[in-house]
Amino acid sequence: MQQEAINAASLATLELDPAPIRPEWVLEGQPIARCRHWSDSSDGTTSAMVWDCTAGRFRWFFGGDEIIHIIEGEVIVSGDGVPERRLGPGDAALFRAGTWATWHVPNYVRKHAICRDSLPTYVTLSLRATRKASRLANALAARLIGRATAIAARPALPLAIMAALVG
Repeated sequence: MQQEAINAASLATLELDPAPIRPEWVLEGQPIARCRHWSDSSDGTTSAMVWDCTAGRFRWFFGGDEIIHIIEGEVIVSGDGVPERRLGPGDAALFRAGTWATWHVPNYVRKHAICRDSLPTYVTLSLRATRKASRLANALAARLIGRATAIAARPALPLAIMAALVG
C-alpha cells in the first residue's frame, strides 16, 4: 500500500474513539480515555495519535518510546524515582520504553503522542555500530580535508629551493 507523501490532521478537533484504561491501572476516580490513531511511519515502527482523558489518577506502562505534546488541559506525571511534573499546553515529554508512570489528570487532558515500537536488540546494536562508524568516518574525512587545505594554503617554495631539494 502506497503512503501519501504528506499526511496532516487537525489535532485539536480530531474525533476520538473510546480507549478504556485497564481497570487494574486506575488508582482514583473513573477516568474516561479516548484515542484516534492518524498516521504511521513508512517502516511501521512509529505511529501518531491523539488521546484525551477525563479526571482521574492511574498508572500507565509504556511498551515503546512515546513522545507527548499537551494540546489542552493538564496532567501531573511521575515515575519510579522521578518527581512529579506538571505538563500543560505546549509542554512535551518523553516516556522511555519499559517505563511505568503515574498520571494524575485533575480535570481533562488532550495530548498528541508519537509512539515508536522498540526494535530487537540485534537491530539496535547494528544501528548504533553503523552510526558510530559513520561519525568516525566523517571525523577522519574532516581531518584529512583540513590537512589538505592547510598544505594547499602554504606559500609555494621558490623554484630554486625546490630544484635543489629534488635534485
